[in-house]
Amino acid sequence: MLQLASGMSRLGTESAFEVLARANALRAQGRSIVALSIGQPDFQTPAHIVEAGIKALRDGHHGYTPANGIPEVRQAVADDLNRRHGINTVHPDNVLIVPGGKVTMFFAIMMFGEPGAEIIYPNPGFPIYESTIKFSGATPVPLPLLEENGFGFKAEDVLSRITPKTRLIIVNSPANPTGGIVEKDEIDKLVKGLEKHPNVAIMSDEIYSEMLYDGKIHTSFLKYPEIADRLIMLDGWSKTYAMTGWRMGYSVWPKSLIEQATRLCINVHSCVNASAQWAGLAALTGPKDEVAKMMVAFDERRRFTVAELNKLPGISCITPYGAFYAFPNIKGTGFKSKALEVALLDEAGVASIAGTSFGAFGEGYLRISYANSIENIGEAIKRIGSFLEKRKAA
Repeated sequence: MLQLASGMSRLGTESAFEVLARANALRAQGRSIVALSIGQPDFQTPAHIVEAGIKALRDGHHGYTPANGIPEVRQAVADDLNRRHGINTVHPDNVLIVPGGKVTMFFAIMMFGEPGAEIIYPNPGFPIYESTIKFSGATPVPLPLLEENGFGFKAEDVLSRITPKTRLIIVNSPANPTGGIVEKDEIDKLVKGLEKHPNVAIMSDEIYSEMLYDGKIHTSFLKYPEIADRLIMLDGWSKTYAMTGWRMGYSVWPKSLIEQATRLCINVHSCVNASAQWAGLAALTGPKDEVAKMMVAFDERRRFTVAELNKLPGISCITPYGAFYAFPNIKGTGFKSKALEVALLDEAGVASIAGTSFGAFGEGYLRISYANSIENIGEAIKRIGSFLEKRKAA
């Protein structure tokens, strides 16, 4: 028998892909399945971005690129971040182009995680946080995100969890899976409180930074020069530009860490696909009309989804202000999260994700992705309602 490294037993997964596989298997059997599970825009990548990728291939961009990314792309990222956040502090030398957002998470956590270390992470939160922390050997310290706080954190809750063993704090706003956001005053308080903990790094996952509603404004941790020497900021193209399959992400690293991060790139993936980087450049520097249209559609779907979910027996749903997820409370149905996820897929033909797939504090909730058409969302919620009424009557 092969003997694997012990760390492999600590490595988790992302349930959205498992649910997607089960949903596709049921479709292959002829079942009608409505997918509200995967966190992926249902729009095509805007045409000018696709054309830029095709042109790059035709122009002969077939070889390796610099490990940290093509200079023009890193410059475009720096320019875009400085413009969007009203700063002038992001330099292209501190930008790293990577194949998707998970790479930044993995690099940051593996840099700081080891036996004896602690890493604070949001719970419910993106499952790869907890999985990679455990894989590193560090102790995951959950930061509960509660419905009564709009699924945002309070600065005092973060600061109270810091111990002498804390190496890294992970924050995510707007958040997956809840759509919750953290207001500027709480971020101000957190940054102020971190003055007492100069040896603690921060990884801010801002992949949904351009997906906000109802006039909400994103506050990037890049706006705080007092933590610039220990901040890792994660963002990318997947969500905003409907480029999930292009595998394009970027991160901003402090001067003290960028060399180590680049070395990890060299060891892990060498460099990012050349034509995809030129497509990413076109996304950042080209027209944003299609992005604006997507956000109008997402906003309409958000309002519809929340309103319809709140009509269902045993379910309540607060309004999310970011990303493209609703996180309804299902405690009134009598179901545990995983049991309801399985039953809805098997019996109602609706793919959703159990809140517990995002951590223990997700019990009593489901993640519903409204990255689907109004018609499909309506059909899915109708099926959920019929299922719950039948179970109630049984």
